[in-house]
Amino acid sequence: MSNTPLPSAAFDQLFLEAHTHNAWQDRPVPDELLHRLYDTLRMPPTSMNCSPARIVFVKSKTAKERLDPAMMEGNRAKTMAAPVTAIIGYDTRFFERLPHLFPPIPTARDMFAGNATLADITAFRNGTLQGAYLILAARALGLDCGPMSGFDNAKVDELFFAGTDIKSNFMCNLGYGDAQGVYPRSPRLTFEQACKIA
Repeated sequence: MSNTPLPSAAFDQLFLEAHTHNAWQDRPVPDELLHRLYDTLRMPPTSMNCSPARIVFVKSKTAKERLDPAMMEGNRAKTMAAPVTAIIGYDTRFFERLPHLFPPIPTARDMFAGNATLADITAFRNGTLQGAYLILAARALGLDCGPMSGFDNAKVDELFFAGTDIKSNFMCNLGYGDAQGVYPRSPRLTFEQACKIA
């Protein structure tokens, strides 16, 4: 496989023309597409292939009604209207799977099992990274995204991750957006404001 730059239309779809969506068409997202979404986002790198992201795709009316009271008011209506809301969480005991996920170092699990601070930082960092992969993979598959915070993490953990070592990080509404609900693009920092070459 040779690495060549993608066509400009791909950059538009993934980055330059893509927007956060707040309104949604009444068009379902098939379960098969969610499987393909995960099979795509799981492939890019995480440190030691730790893969801590755990995702709940909230799709059914019953699950949406459970989620509703955990949302901040400004995010409630658009979340209830979205065909799917992905809760992106991270497994704080991801390291239990390292013997399978990272066979080059058989003792990798022990590095984290005895250091809760390192485990939590690693889980959060790499789970967040996988959440970003989710956004890009969804856009690549033709879905629109509405990533957001603005919810009660403790309540979401109680509702969807009770009895586990998983904590919620952020959410992303998924579906086919209604362009009338898109806000004008806000400014971004320039290279000079955000970067330097050392």
